[in-house]
Formats: sequence, structure tokens, C-alpha cells
Amino acid sequence: MKQAPVSIALATALMAMAGSAAAEVGKTDFTFGGYIKADVMFSDYSNGAPDSGNLSRQFYVPGTIYGTAGNGKQVVDFQARETRFNFKTVTDLDGHKLSGFIELDFMTHTDGNERVSNSYSPRIRHAFVSYDNWTVGQTWTTFQNPGALPENLDFVGAADGTPFVRQAQVRYTNGGFQFALENPETTLSANATGTRITSGSGMMPDVVARYNFKTEGGASFSVAAIGRQLNIEQGSYDDSAMGYGASFAGVIPVGKDDLKFTATWGEGLGRYFALNYANAGALDANGKIETIGSYGGFISYRHWWNEQWRSSFTLSGMKADNHVDLTGENVNKDAMSAYVNLLYSPSKPLTFGVEYMYATNSKENGVDGDLNRVIFSAKYVL
Repeated sequence: MKQAPVSIALATALMAMAGSAAAEVGKTDFTFGGYIKADVMFSDYSNGAPDSGNLSRQFYVPGTIYGTAGNGKQVVDFQARETRFNFKTVTDLDGHKLSGFIELDFMTHTDGNERVSNSYSPRIRHAFVSYDNWTVGQTWTTFQNPGALPENLDFVGAADGTPFVRQAQVRYTNGGFQFALENPETTLSANATGTRITSGSGMMPDVVARYNFKTEGGASFSVAAIGRQLNIEQGSYDDSAMGYGASFAGVIPVGKDDLKFTATWGEGLGRYFALNYANAGALDANGKIETIGSYGGFISYRHWWNEQWRSSFTLSGMKADNHVDLTGENVNKDAMSAYVNLLYSPSKPLTFGVEYMYATNSKENGVDGDLNRVIFSAKYVL
């Protein structure tokens, strides 16, 4: 993300009055960044559109497009929720690098309304501090490579084929290697009904390792592995199991164009993959956890027509190996989405675009939902 330097002359002058504090300001770089983005989305839900304010009306979330029977199928939504802003500091402490970063946007909330104000609360995306090789706070999970995400107008883009989590963690980076302890959270399918159970139990953090590397041709890749304890201690339930998985992602230059991809597989990945479309495990009749396997990925090709015009073509999908004998058939089975867009940047910070996306989700019982959506966007990078 491009960030514009913020002049600190006034801050320096004010802090000079405090004596020694002014010297610290002189060693610190301040930057303010973000972008303003407005979207107009025309959506067609095969089973009837969810109500206004539903998460599915903000961006594509696998599992939310089955629709609401009785509602109209075609809707239009105007929003500026994806607009975000961030603030970053970098300080040189006698050869040690200290930095802080905080970023907020306005997605996922339902506390506003479309009747009068369209006001929505800001939410924290990132909030972390780094000191040399250590990072502490909330940011992208180390299991995910955000640099490999496609350039789509949909908020996530390829949501059903990628890991996508931001959470608190402690991460150590050494060259291309990264190791992290991250916030644990277990989602399970109740026996017979498949109803989601969210367990906050357990003392073991999720453990993630990743290796990033580049080739002489300019391609960049990452290989990540995760190990996690699935745990439940609620009422009569008291059990744990191990989940694990791997993800391979990359960005490959093709002349001026590029090819981006991610492939992910695991047992008990749950919320780490496809926005928790499938749970990490299922409970049997005795309350024991059986992990649920899942796999999928996406591929996206971006073509530059010239210096100002470009398009991305994206295919994405995933499948869950549910234990139907344990969960019943009213659970998510697979999801797929496809995207094509045309973006125009008359100047570097400003982009106008149009995107068509199609998504389909299905359950084990054969129920499915389709979404056709056309998005028009305007984005200005600060």
C-alpha cells in the first residue's frame, strides 16, 4: 500500500518545548496511509437476497449466499465501508529498529443503517509493534501470504480458496524464515445437527512456520505449515485433537503481467481456510472430536493492456471432507467462485473498475446457492 509521508515539522516544534523529547522525534519517521473506496454492487441471489446489512451484502463470504426465501433475488448496495486508514512509526534506537502500525476500516459491522445515517464503527485490522526480528500484536496470520491475493474489487477476492485470518500473535522473523505463536479458537460441528460450536477453551497457542523465498527471475513463493490443538470443554464435552495443514503460495511475473496462486490442504483447519466455511472438526455421540479435512486454492492471472488499463482473471474453490454420519447433511460441502475485472488508473493513486463475479456454494444435502454480482468501484490511495 502506498503511504504518503506526514510532515512532522509542527510536532517537532511543539515537542522541542519539552527539551529531550524533541531529539526522539528527530529519529522517528511518521507516515499516514490508506485509501478511500466506494462500491456499487448489483447482486442476484438464486434463493432470495439476504436482508439489508447482512454480511453477504458487503462482500462475498462463503456460506452466506444461500439466501433468504421470500425475499427478492436482485438487490443493489452502495457502500464506502472498505475505506481504511493507517498510521505507522519507525524509530532508530541506536541501531535497533522499532516500529508500530495500526490500521482501521469499517467492514463487517451492522451497527449502522441504510435508512438515515449509513454510519459504521471503525474496526481494528492491524495493531502491532515490531522490534528488530520480533513482532507482537494483531496482523495477518503467518499461515497466509497476503502478497499472493489477487487484485479483485471484491473485498477478499477468492475467499473460498485462500487462508484469510488476522489475529494477535508473537512472531519471530529471521531472513526468509518466520515462526509464530498465534491466538487459538476452535469451531466444531455438533453431533447429528451440524450446528457450529465455538469453543474458547484450551491453553495451547496455534503454531505456524513459514519460509519465503525468491527466484532469480523475480518470482516469489512461500511455504507455510500449521499445527493446532482443537479443544472443547463445555458442559459434558471435554476432548481435544490435533489439527495441521500446509499452504503454498506464489507470485510469478509473466513479462509485465503476473500469475498469483495459493494451494492449501489440512486436517482441522476450520477458520483458517475459506473464512470458516467448514468447521475444524465434528463431535461424535460420545463428545469426541473427529477432524474435518479440507483442500482448495485459487489461481489469478493479471494482464496489463497498457500503462493505465489492466484485468485480472481468477478461479477459486475448496472442498470439505465432512463426516456426514456425525454432522448430518446440513453442513457446507464445497464452494467455488470466478472473477473477471477491468481496472483503469488515469493516475497512479486513482483507480476506477468494474468486476463480474459468480459464486456457488453447496451443502451435503444437495441444497445450493448461487450469487451473480457486478461491482463498480472507485478508489483513491492516500
